Amino acid sequence: MSEFRAWFACIDDECGETYSLDEIIYRCRKCGNLLEVRHDMGQLKEKSADEWRELFDNRYRKQSWPHGSSVWGKKEWVCPYVEDENVVSMYEGATNLFWAERFGSQIGMEDIWLKMCGNSHTGSFKDLGMTVLVSVVKQMTADGKSIPAVACASTGDTSAALAAYCASAGIPAIVFLPKDKVSVAQLVQPISNGALVLSLDTDFDGCMEMVQKVCTRNNIYLANSINSLRIEGQKTISIELCQQFDWEVPDWIVIPGGNLGNISALGKGFLMMRELGLINKLPRLVCAQAEHANPLYQSYLKNFEEFHPVKAKKTLANAIQIGNPVSVNKAIRTLREFDGIVEQASEQELADAAALVDKTGTFNCPHTGVALAAFLKLKERKVFKKSDRVVIVSTAHGLKFVEFKIGYHMGQLEGVFSKYANRPVELPPDYDAITETIFKSIEK
Repeated sequence: MSEFRAWFACIDDECGETYSLDEIIYRCRKCGNLLEVRHDMGQLKEKSADEWRELFDNRYRKQSWPHGSSVWGKKEWVCPYVEDENVVSMYEGATNLFWAERFGSQIGMEDIWLKMCGNSHTGSFKDLGMTVLVSVVKQMTADGKSIPAVACASTGDTSAALAAYCASAGIPAIVFLPKDKVSVAQLVQPISNGALVLSLDTDFDGCMEMVQKVCTRNNIYLANSINSLRIEGQKTISIELCQQFDWEVPDWIVIPGGNLGNISALGKGFLMMRELGLINKLPRLVCAQAEHANPLYQSYLKNFEEFHPVKAKKTLANAIQIGNPVSVNKAIRTLREFDGIVEQASEQELADAAALVDKTGTFNCPHTGVALAAFLKLKERKVFKKSDRVVIVSTAHGLKFVEFKIGYHMGQLEGVFSKYANRPVELPPDYDAITETIFKSIEK
């Protein structure tokens, strides 16, 4: 058993309720607020900042179970409760931090980076949280608890991660998907990994309502980000970013937001590093929302004094087509602490931004397009200095959204003019026609 301790605690400090990590609980029984995982910081402070940095660096990308995973390489900070033999890992994390040099030069900034979280086992950042959650379920079952299955509502990426990690662990997985609202690639992942896929004639918010009801009444474990174990894995993005920059802190981080667990996870990682002395400043955070699903943006315009859910409209960024995000209170708390900004992107803006940056060598999902579009809008408003180091979090791999990519370049996206379309040129097998076309293209 680990010498380090962690537990669930109500996010309302005045409430003060705490619960064991092996309890099946998502909200405080006393006040109804969300929970968060808290660590015994006194124990963690027994190691110096230099000792933690050295330990994490020595484990990074090594084949030593389970610490080669960039999540479990920070196990003491993430979930010390799980014994090594019950960790369910796919070597997640350690994803490419891509220097977007050419894109930066086009817009007059020198230090722009894309954190390519889609270069992960199931193609999205959701793997970071799911490895923790499924590992805890495996530990609980090893300890004798009866958990018949694990379930989630999803617009695609969460379901893929849950299905893969449960398949690896031999745990039944149940996925609630909104019918006809996920890409083919996102649908085929949980199907291939053997999950029970329930396609409901509703939107994500409707699926979320149903999965909570089913889990609560049947002791099925809930895997959505309302479960704060997910946040523990996702917060390692912050630690890994600093690690990849030799423990320097970027000036800004831009991330798309739907259910809003990701923005609070980012903040949690940075706050933990600062408290333990690994860093001495915090970045500013930007949460980017699709204009068609923008309740946090609407709240930001009113200084977060009030928040109202919205009925999310159809958006190309379907994974963040969420009008009633469960982690909104955590997100607002984080944005206030980090002097954060919320920006939105229209369908035209997100599609063009993804295509523009793809032309410099990346392959971005539409949700990353939302973050890129928000970044470009803030850059035009001179929010950033030319010398600022900005990291844009790319949340999923573009190959999961080939319909979006094809639709853009073939001019088939409803309501979108494809400014950067690059269509195949159809030619006869004629040397002169081919060479003429090649050199016309080169001369442009």
